Amino acid sequence: MTRRGVLAGGAALLLASRAGAAPAGFDDRLYRKAIVIDGLGAVSDPDFKPGMTRFTPRGLAEMRASGATAIQMTVADPGNDVSLEQAVQALAGGDQVIADNPDILLHALTAADIRAAKASGRIAIVYGLQDSAVIGPVLDRVALFRGLGVRVIQLTYNLRNLSGDGSLEPANAGLSRLGRATIERIEAERLLLDLSHGGQRTIAEGIAAAKRPLTISHTGCRSLHDNPRNVWDAELKALADKGGVAGVYWMPFLVPGGKPTKDDLIRHMAHAVDVCGEDHVAIGTDGMLSATVIDDDARANQKKFYEDRAAKGIAAPGEGPDVFNLVMDYNSHMRFRMLADDLARAGWPAARIEKILGGNLLRLYGEVWGG
Repeated sequence: MTRRGVLAGGAALLLASRAGAAPAGFDDRLYRKAIVIDGLGAVSDPDFKPGMTRFTPRGLAEMRASGATAIQMTVADPGNDVSLEQAVQALAGGDQVIADNPDILLHALTAADIRAAKASGRIAIVYGLQDSAVIGPVLDRVALFRGLGVRVIQLTYNLRNLSGDGSLEPANAGLSRLGRATIERIEAERLLLDLSHGGQRTIAEGIAAAKRPLTISHTGCRSLHDNPRNVWDAELKALADKGGVAGVYWMPFLVPGGKPTKDDLIRHMAHAVDVCGEDHVAIGTDGMLSATVIDDDARANQKKFYEDRAAKGIAAPGEGPDVFNLVMDYNSHMRFRMLADDLARAGWPAARIEKILGGNLLRLYGEVWGG
C-alpha cells in the first residue's frame, strides 16, 4: 500500500468514527473457519421441484455461501399415527438425496464426520426423529433406527405418546415408565436424547432421568414469553448442569403475536446464556436454510399448513394461518452470517459466538456419539 493509501485509509476511519459508524461485524476469517451447526433445521433449494433429488446450481451456490457445516434434520413425520414403514421410507428418501448430492452433502454418524464435512466444504446431515411414538414399547427399534443412521431421538412431540406428555397436554403428567425405559435405551445406544416439544414435567423428569448429556434442540425462554413451546429457566439450568445444550429457535413462539424480530431472537439467546452459561446454548432454527418467498402461493400454503395442524390438535399457541415460521430479519440463506454479525455488534466476544454457532453442539455430539 502507498503512503497516500495509508493516509486515505486513516482519514476514512476518522470520518467514520466522527459519524458514529456501526460497530464492525464478526470477523470474516473467523466465520469461514467456524463450525456452524443448526441443531434442528433443513437444507433447502429454492428451485427444487417434486420428484427431484439433485440440487440445482442456485441451491448448491446458496448452501455453499451460507457457511453451514451441519444440520440436524427430521427424517420422519412426528405423531402417534406414523408407522415404522413410513419412517423407514422417509429415511430411504434422505439417503437418496445425500447419495445424489455427494459434492455438498455428507451423512454424519460421528462428530468426526462433521469435521470432515467442514474440511471438504460440504454440509453434514444428522438424522433425527422428532417423536418416539414410532418406537413405542418396541425398544429394539431404537437400535434399528441407530443402524439406519439416526443419531437424535426426541421423546415427545406436542401431544401425549406412550413415553410422556407433550407441550400441549393440559394434564402435564410427565414421563411414563416406558418413557424412562426409552431414555435408558437411547443412552445405551449412544444416541442423543432430545426433550424438545415436551411438557414441563416431561422435560424436568427427563433431564433428571438422563445419565448422559442431552439436548433441547429447538426452544425459547419461557420466562421471556410464557408459551408452552418454550422452556422455564429451572429446566434450562438443569439441562446445562447435565452438560447439555439448548438450541434457540427462530419461531413465532418467541413473542406474543408470532412475528419475532432479530432483536427478540438475540434477547432469548442472551437470556439462555445468562441461565445456562455460554457453553450450553446453540442454534436450532426449526426452519429451512433458503429464504422463504412471501407471495400468494406461500400465503396459501401457510394457511393450509396451519389448518392441517390445528385439525390434528398439534398447533401451538402463536401459530396461525398468516404466521410464517421464521425471523423475517434473517429470511436469507446467509442467516447464520447475519446472526454472527449482529451478535458481534451487540458486544458478544468472538469465542462465545463461535460456541453458539456450532462449537457447543460439536462438543455435545462428540461426547454422546464419539468421534
